[in-house]
Amino acid sequence: MPKEEEAAARISKDQDRGWAWVVLVATVIVQGLTLGFPSCTGVFFKDLQRDFQASNSQTSWFPSIMTAVLHAGGPLCSILVERFGCRTTVMLGGLLSGVGMVASAFSKSISHLYITAGFITGLGSCFSFQAGVTVLGYYFIRRRALANALASTGVSIGLTLWPLFSQYMLDEMGWRNTFLIFGGVLLNCCVCGAVMRPVVPVQLPAPSSKPYPEQPPEGAYLCASCIQTLQKYLAFDVFCKNKGYQIYTIGVSWMVMGFVLPLIYLVPYAIFNGVPERKAALLISIIGFINIFMRPMAGLLSGLNVFTGRRIYLFSLAVLLNGLSNLICAISADYTVLVFYCLVYSVSMSVIGALLFQVLMDVVEMDRFSSALGLFTILESVTILIGPPLAGLLVDITGHYSYVFYASTFFMVTSAVFMGLSFCTMKAKNKLKETHKLLSPEVPSRGKYMEVPTEQGPNRNDPPAVIYITILSPVGIPHHCRLPVSYRANSEWVYKL
Repeated sequence: MPKEEEAAARISKDQDRGWAWVVLVATVIVQGLTLGFPSCTGVFFKDLQRDFQASNSQTSWFPSIMTAVLHAGGPLCSILVERFGCRTTVMLGGLLSGVGMVASAFSKSISHLYITAGFITGLGSCFSFQAGVTVLGYYFIRRRALANALASTGVSIGLTLWPLFSQYMLDEMGWRNTFLIFGGVLLNCCVCGAVMRPVVPVQLPAPSSKPYPEQPPEGAYLCASCIQTLQKYLAFDVFCKNKGYQIYTIGVSWMVMGFVLPLIYLVPYAIFNGVPERKAALLISIIGFINIFMRPMAGLLSGLNVFTGRRIYLFSLAVLLNGLSNLICAISADYTVLVFYCLVYSVSMSVIGALLFQVLMDVVEMDRFSSALGLFTILESVTILIGPPLAGLLVDITGHYSYVFYASTFFMVTSAVFMGLSFCTMKAKNKLKETHKLLSPEVPSRGKYMEVPTEQGPNRNDPPAVIYITILSPVGIPHHCRLPVSYRANSEWVYKL
């Protein structure tokens, strides 16, 4: 059998069945190890502050750098996937994540954590997560939506287990030994990557023995290559031309400044107000546990026909409710109130997580989705990076964690109002433009009119002839009405204004 036919047969055998489900399980584990991991950082907040004599603002840089790099590394991960394939990229990410956490255990200052746990572990998590999601697109065709919905439960499982595991290990072994063990746990991404055998063989560019004639100058060549790479992985042209993508990107970038704050500061806030450490860590696990069930349900709900073209409004409503729920936490730190807050917060968080990339697919053409996603995550990572340190500075100045949740409410609510009103206005303008096109397919020059006389019959009893005069308003909008101005014989003059 020729190699092409053998490859085609293997692809057909693997897709949507058999080994595809093994890859799906591996992707669920990868998402739990990567996207779910930053949720446990709040457990170590007080210990890191004490050992390094660091302020809230200084300590919060460590999780914010990790989360920001996890999002910002998307374009670099795409290049690695294109060059080496998903399997190698996932394994490389697992290796980087493990090395970063092992190195963090030997940190001498809080700034060392920024590089090891923040940058190295964050970048490794990005490689493993994005490449793991990408490989599902090769293994699932007919059941791709189901596969992505099931894979997203890995994040919720991670949110549930990481805080509990972290608190237990911290109590038993201290944060340095816990970070060492975390390094070994994150190396399991390499095992998950190993089972993601390539469905489509990776095409490595073959070196050409022929010299290129008339090579341009090296500087010009590098400049052209950079521009081409930016166009491929960062959709600046789409951002400038697509109003919906522009509104959504700005709105989400502003939103995440407040969205990540509760996951980082909820545990320190509870401990500060007298809640035992293990019960405080349980709050994050409650959020993750509810997400396991609510996120797939939210995805199925948003797929109903009634929400077609309206998902952005459902998303904006979820952002609004998420922001307002933070007021519950800010008003009272009683443990019962905090548990109720986690229930409300997790429901709205599930809808946001389920719709975040689905809405992006609605506003951007699919042939440009990959590059649009690259720019989207880059801009999003900038605000993720600065949000927690600013909140930490607010705590250092005021001495109260409740202001963090007020700040989160401000960012979430203003973002929801901005996106909802902007899309409503844009939709109304588009409808108005379509109406104008239907009513006046050919617009004559402004200030002129046309006369179209009907033929007058010889008989005086014939129906009246009508002369249509089209006059444009000063803004170019035609109006439709019948205004008889004079009667001569059986002729009627009608202005069509």
